[in-house]
Amino acid sequence: MARKKQICTTFIGMGDSLIVEVKHLYKKYGHQLVLRDVSMGVAKGEMVALTGRSGSGKSTLLHIIGGIDCEFQGSVRSCDQDLARLSDAELSHFRSVNVGFVFQSFYLLEHLTCLENVMLPNVFSKHPLATKEAAQRAEETLSQVGISEVLHTRPSELSGGQKQRVAIARALFHRPQLLLCDEPTGNLDSTTAMQVIDLFQGLVREGLTCLLVTHDERISMRADRIFTLSDGSIIS
Repeated sequence: MARKKQICTTFIGMGDSLIVEVKHLYKKYGHQLVLRDVSMGVAKGEMVALTGRSGSGKSTLLHIIGGIDCEFQGSVRSCDQDLARLSDAELSHFRSVNVGFVFQSFYLLEHLTCLENVMLPNVFSKHPLATKEAAQRAEETLSQVGISEVLHTRPSELSGGQKQRVAIARALFHRPQLLLCDEPTGNLDSTTAMQVIDLFQGLVREGLTCLLVTHDERISMRADRIFTLSDGSIIS
């Protein structure tokens, strides 16, 4: 059965379990207000799209939800954590354990193999796995995103779609609850972009929650719900 689309629905039913809950969020850069009284909720196991023109506040909102930007006013709960109450060290641990990030640029290290790139989160972990266990998990994660054949390949030898799959595998290394994606298909051709969205939808069916920023209407219409921002506010 096709998933029902709900456009610009701010909060879902009270019976749904929220993994992200934002209330009356404001964000300033200097004197410029970039987020204005934003309130929204995302349920566990949803794929939600953030759309709007450049400068509307989409990426800023994504970074706040992911604990990257902690200078804001309002209430932000993500993965059962009140982000405003966390110290810098606690935010770092929160990000490494609960959240995976995927960006438009792949940010792969060219001197490392794909397996070693996927293992990188382990290097910065507060409680790192043993090298053998980390390598096994990285291999399993590359297999999960359908690219196990590139274990010992370097990024320069890959296509754009393959590079993005490696970046997604790296984001999934710590088995996060929440995947935050900022224009994840922006550097991909249309066919490859749809393959990446297919991958996201498969991960959501397995229980992951995905929140993605996109300018592409074809991408946003594949999401369960769409929030459109304009001048820092969610509009209907």
